[in-house]
Amino acid sequence: MNFEWNKNHLSALERVKIEEKEPEMYQVILHNDDFTPMEFVVTVLEKWFHMSRRQASDVMMAVHMRGMASCGSYTKDVAETKAAQVIDFARMHEHPLFCSRELA
Repeated sequence: MNFEWNKNHLSALERVKIEEKEPEMYQVILHNDDFTPMEFVVTVLEKWFHMSRRQASDVMMAVHMRGMASCGSYTKDVAETKAAQVIDFARMHEHPLFCSRELA
Protein backbone atom coordinates (compact mmCIF):
# COMPACT_ATOMS: atom_id res chain seq x y z
CA MET A 1 0.00 0.00 0.00
CA ASN A 2 1.49 3.28 -1.08
CA PHE A 3 0.49 6.11 1.21
CA GLU A 4 1.07 9.76 0.32
CA TRP A 5 0.64 12.58 2.78
CA ASN A 6 -1.99 15.10 1.86
CA LYS A 7 -0.18 18.43 2.04
CA ASN A 8 -3.21 20.21 3.50
CA HIS A 9 -3.57 17.54 6.15
CA LEU A 10 0.12 17.69 7.03
CA SER A 11 0.15 21.45 7.36
CA ALA A 12 -2.90 21.26 9.63
CA LEU A 13 -1.06 18.78 11.83
CA GLU A 14 1.94 21.06 11.94
CA ARG A 15 -0.23 23.96 13.10
CA VAL A 16 -1.68 22.04 16.01
CA LYS A 17 0.24 22.52 19.22
CA ILE A 18 -0.19 19.87 21.80
CA GLU A 19 0.43 21.52 25.10
CA GLU A 20 1.80 19.15 27.69
CA LYS A 21 1.55 20.48 31.19
CA GLU A 22 3.30 19.04 34.20
CA PRO A 23 0.84 18.13 36.95
CA GLU A 24 0.68 20.47 39.92
CA MET A 25 2.61 19.16 42.87
CA TYR A 26 1.46 19.24 46.49
CA GLN A 27 3.48 19.07 49.67
CA VAL A 28 2.22 16.64 52.28
CA ILE A 29 2.59 18.42 55.63
CA LEU A 30 2.80 16.69 59.00
CA HIS A 31 1.66 18.84 61.95
CA ASN A 32 2.97 18.71 65.50
CA ASP A 33 0.78 18.01 68.50
CA ASP A 34 1.50 17.51 72.18
CA PHE A 35 0.18 13.95 72.39
CA THR A 36 1.42 11.75 69.54
CA PRO A 37 4.60 9.89 70.55
CA MET A 38 7.69 10.73 68.51
CA GLU A 39 8.29 7.04 67.78
CA PHE A 40 4.82 6.80 66.25
CA VAL A 41 5.60 9.74 63.96
CA VAL A 42 8.81 8.02 62.85
CA THR A 43 6.83 4.86 62.12
CA VAL A 44 4.32 6.86 60.04
CA LEU A 45 7.13 8.43 58.01
CA GLU A 46 8.76 5.05 57.40
CA LYS A 47 5.51 3.31 56.51
CA TRP A 48 3.67 5.88 54.39
CA PHE A 49 6.56 7.92 52.98
CA HIS A 50 9.14 5.13 52.64
CA MET A 51 11.81 7.01 54.57
CA SER A 52 14.80 5.42 56.19
CA ARG A 53 14.93 5.50 60.00
CA ARG A 54 17.41 8.39 59.84
CA GLN A 55 15.34 10.43 57.37
CA ALA A 56 12.17 9.78 59.37
CA SER A 57 13.88 10.86 62.60
CA ASP A 58 15.11 14.08 60.97
CA VAL A 59 11.64 14.95 59.64
CA MET A 60 10.04 14.05 62.99
CA MET A 61 12.42 16.45 64.75
CA ALA A 62 11.63 19.17 62.21
CA VAL A 63 7.91 18.66 62.91
CA HIS A 64 8.59 18.78 66.65
CA MET A 65 10.78 21.91 66.51
CA ARG A 66 8.97 23.94 63.80
CA GLY A 67 5.40 22.77 64.35
CA MET A 68 5.15 21.24 60.89
CA ALA A 69 7.31 19.81 58.13
CA SER A 70 6.99 18.47 54.62
CA CYS A 71 6.98 14.71 54.11
CA GLY A 72 7.36 14.97 50.34
CA SER A 73 5.96 16.37 47.14
CA TYR A 74 3.33 14.46 45.15
CA THR A 75 0.59 14.92 42.59
CA LYS A 76 -2.74 16.08 44.04
CA ASP A 77 -4.39 12.65 44.19
CA VAL A 78 -1.36 10.96 45.73
CA ALA A 79 -0.94 13.77 48.28
CA GLU A 80 -4.62 13.58 49.29
CA THR A 81 -4.42 9.80 49.62
CA LYS A 82 -1.26 9.88 51.73
CA ALA A 83 -2.67 12.56 54.05
CA ALA A 84 -5.88 10.56 54.52
CA GLN A 85 -3.95 7.34 55.15
CA VAL A 86 -1.81 9.01 57.82
CA ILE A 87 -4.85 10.47 59.57
CA ASP A 88 -6.73 7.15 59.43
CA PHE A 89 -3.70 5.25 60.76
CA ALA A 90 -3.24 7.78 63.59
CA ARG A 91 -6.92 7.61 64.58
CA MET A 92 -6.81 3.83 64.48
CA HIS A 93 -4.02 4.04 67.07
CA GLU A 94 -5.87 6.79 68.99
CA HIS A 95 -3.39 9.57 68.21
CA PRO A 96 -4.41 13.11 67.15
CA LEU A 97 -1.62 13.38 64.55
CA PHE A 98 -2.73 15.59 61.65
CA CYS A 99 -1.50 15.60 58.07
CA SER A 100 -2.50 18.01 55.31
CA ARG A 101 -1.50 18.91 51.77
CA GLU A 102 -0.78 22.24 50.16
CA LEU A 103 0.21 23.40 46.72
CA ALA A 104 3.99 23.25 46.39
